[in-house]
Amino acid sequence: MALLRAHIDLARTDADEIKGEVGRAAALGGLAFGCLFLLVLLLPIGGLLFLGEWIFGSIGWGLLHGTELLIAVAVLAVMLALRVRHLVTDLVIAVVIGLVLALILGPNLPNELWRRIGDAAAIGDASWRPLATGVLVIAVAGAIVGALLGARSGGGAAIGGLIGGAILGALVGAFSAITFGWRVGAALGVAAALAGWPILMGVTVARDGIDTEALKARFWPQTTIDTTKETIEWAKARSPLGPTS
Repeated sequence: MALLRAHIDLARTDADEIKGEVGRAAALGGLAFGCLFLLVLLLPIGGLLFLGEWIFGSIGWGLLHGTELLIAVAVLAVMLALRVRHLVTDLVIAVVIGLVLALILGPNLPNELWRRIGDAAAIGDASWRPLATGVLVIAVAGAIVGALLGARSGGGAAIGGLIGGAILGALVGAFSAITFGWRVGAALGVAAALAGWPILMGVTVARDGIDTEALKARFWPQTTIDTTKETIEWAKARSPLGPTS
């Protein structure tokens, strides 16, 4: 009995040592996995921030573009799961919109346009003439468009449309009068493309809809059900339930 107890104590001691080694290995393995997981997160996030700083001059652009990119990829994954068509077309249109916006804002074309119109009309002081001209022109255009859209709705919506269109137009005019430069113009173009891509995909779904029957057929074993029914009918035809006379 003493010898048996000695062996049991020895086994317990070995088990405690093994349990300690297992716990130590598990803790170190968890630490290694956590470091690798953080690395997987750090590389793309840090890369996007670095590209925003390096290409566009601010890590804020990297944060904005990265957020838009992740949203666009998430929407794309859902659209692919639903087998939505024309997704490549939506991407091409979004890229064209971003490229056109960059080519317009990069060389400050709207600011130059407002400056020339302001010079011709002698609007205000030359230092803030592009801003005043842009706000005035786009506000008037927005007020007209808003009033027309409100008039189509009937009631007193025309006045609300006029005021809302004027305010929105003034904001757009002020934005267009800013001198961005090529780096900021390109960053805005990329942001517009990434923001427009999921919006265009949503418009495509709203326009074309989703083929629910085809979607259901992919998740419903109709072929197996039909074959099983045929097999049951075949078996019934060859296996009568009662004895024949």
